[in-house]
Amino acid sequence: MLMRTDPFRELDRLAQQLMGPGTWSKPSAMPMDAYREGDEYVVAFDLPGVAADAIDVDVERNMLTVKAERRPVAKADEVQMELSERPLGVFSRQIVLADTLDTEHIKADYDAGVLTLRIPIAERAKPRKISIGVGADRREISG
Repeated sequence: MLMRTDPFRELDRLAQQLMGPGTWSKPSAMPMDAYREGDEYVVAFDLPGVAADAIDVDVERNMLTVKAERRPVAKADEVQMELSERPLGVFSRQIVLADTLDTEHIKADYDAGVLTLRIPIAERAKPRKISIGVGADRREISG
C-alpha cells in the first residue's frame, strides 16, 4: 500500500484522538460555507459519509441548528482494520440568522455529502420604492 507523505498527518490524527469523537453533549464542528445568491442566503455543510436520516436541522426563532452523526460501517468479523482516519461521532453547528431572513421557508437538499440550506430574504427586508405625494394633497392648518 502506498501512502503520501504529509508531515502534519500524524499531528492531525493525534489531535483528533485526544479530542475524541463528537458526542451528543459535546459535538465536533463541521465545515461550512455561507453566501448570498440573489434573494436568498445559501449555507452548505460538508458531511461526507453521513446518511441523510442521520441529519437533523432545526430552527427556533433565529437560531439554526444542524446536527449530524457519522456512524461506523458494519464490518464482518474477519475484517482487520489497517488504518482509520475518518472521524466518527456527532457533528453540530449553530448559526444565528438575521431578522431579515424568512425562516418559515428554508429549503434543505442533501447531495454527494453536502447539505445545502437555502434561506430566502424576507419580503419586508427587500428594498422598495416609496412614492411621494405632491400638489393637491397639501392642506393648510389655520388657527
